[in-house]
Amino acid sequence: MAFTVEQYETLKRAIVSGVQSVTYGDKTVNYRSIADMKEALRIMEAELFPERTTHRRRLAVVDRGYFPKK
Repeated sequence: MAFTVEQYETLKRAIVSGVQSVTYGDKTVNYRSIADMKEALRIMEAELFPERTTHRRRLAVVDRGYFPKK
């Protein structure tokens, strides 16, 4: 789905103001909760700004494994 920066900014303003209905041009979207709006915003961010996504790495550190310390 193609999102625009205008839609992204409008949704951000709606979340900040606490409104659960957003109008984009001639279409109106009613969200069930702020959590749904935040999820939609996250999806928009991933599509519009792919360079902002962070890639997490996990590093496991093992100290002597299962053997007791001497």
